Amino acid sequence: MSNHNVTVYSTSTCHYCVLAKDYLDKKGVTYANFDVGADRAKASEMISKSGQMGVPVVEIDGQIIVGFQPNEFDRLLA
Repeated sequence: MSNHNVTVYSTSTCHYCVLAKDYLDKKGVTYANFDVGADRAKASEMISKSGQMGVPVVEIDGQIIVGFQPNEFDRLLA
């Protein structure tokens, strides 16, 4: 599954962020993770892309998914 461009915007205290990253790890997906609680520039980037301030925000090949949505992750990674 490494042929996809995947980015996870998360925070260190977000339970759903942990679930999303664990799910992607179990699927063998390589992704870039940005802690938007510590990186203001990445937080701005996330808000610009998603229109949301909540995390996680997962970007798969340019498609934005807000929240832990494993069915959407699977659909976009298929």
